[in-house]
Amino acid sequence: MKIRLLQTDDAERLLAFESANRGWFEQHVVARSPSFYAADGVAAHIADYLSQHAAGDMHPCVLTSDDGATIIGRANLRRIDRAGGSAEIGYRIARDQARQGLASHAVAYLQEVARSVYGLRILNAWITDQNLGSKRVMDKCGFTRDSLAAPEVVAVHGVERSSHLYQCHL
Repeated sequence: MKIRLLQTDDAERLLAFESANRGWFEQHVVARSPSFYAADGVAAHIADYLSQHAAGDMHPCVLTSDDGATIIGRANLRRIDRAGGSAEIGYRIARDQARQGLASHAVAYLQEVARSVYGLRILNAWITDQNLGSKRVMDKCGFTRDSLAAPEVVAVHGVERSSHLYQCHL
């Protein structure tokens, strides 16, 4: 497995990854717009993420097979706030690659990028109560639930769920 920055020429591979895992992802996170699941939707998504990266607001990555032919996951630093020293992380791993340590590896990679590239001190992640796999990843990677932060309510697969803030001090 390799981790690298998202690239414009990832569009076809990214669409295949997102389409193949759509049902799996939508069990755990807020669903993407149906317009995302088309060549022009993914191309616009990539252009937006690369624009945010160029502005220093995001660090979008893909996880690929060793030969680079297949995208098997994504990991992003979002809402990078250098002045405040923080960012939010997010990731998604293909269903057939789950429970192999890829998410933990991706989070550790983002922690290092946050420290060494952006000089950040705090990473935030929002996790729903039902997403036990992500809770385990957060624990393993040194995140703790912020019990003082008010939960956010999100609709996942048509059901309202509480999402809680997890933080890691780098």
